[in-house]
Formats: sequence, structure tokens, C-alpha cells
Amino acid sequence: MATVLVSHEVEDFDKWLGSSKREEFFGPHGITVRTFKDQKDPNRVALILEVPDPSVLPEILATDEAAAAMKHDGVRPETLAMLEEA
Repeated sequence: MATVLVSHEVEDFDKWLGSSKREEFFGPHGITVRTFKDQKDPNRVALILEVPDPSVLPEILATDEAAAAMKHDGVRPETLAMLEEA
């Protein structure tokens, strides 16, 4: 398992946090997710992903399914940043 930190902005933290889309999207890929929010800006969030194969993460995030999930959750995709554990 690899650990990946993903950060991005959302339109509405409470809606994003309450959504089941993350689990619905990442779960079938064997990816587990932990969620975090910025203490100064609750619409700035981060995820810690435990990923079986991090090389496929950019591929699955580029799918129409990922775009639909992000849109549903109010994710601002242009703010997305990924850091892989070194």
C-alpha cells in the first residue's frame, strides 16, 4: 500500500463531508480514505489515501466517473494537488 495526500478546495464543506461519493468512487479500487479540513478555511480539505497501486491513481481521477463525483461533491478540480509518500 502506498500513502497519497490529496488536497483541494470545495464549495461547501458540510456537503462534501456528508457525501458518500468518495467511498463509492474509491472503494471499488481498494482505496481507503481519511478526510481533513483546514482549521482556517473549512473549504480547503485534504485526503489521505491508502492506495494499492499509486500508478493508477492519475488514470482513475481522469475518468468521467471521477469528474461526476467531484462535481457532485463540489470539488474545485483546478485546486487539486497530490503528494505521494517518499
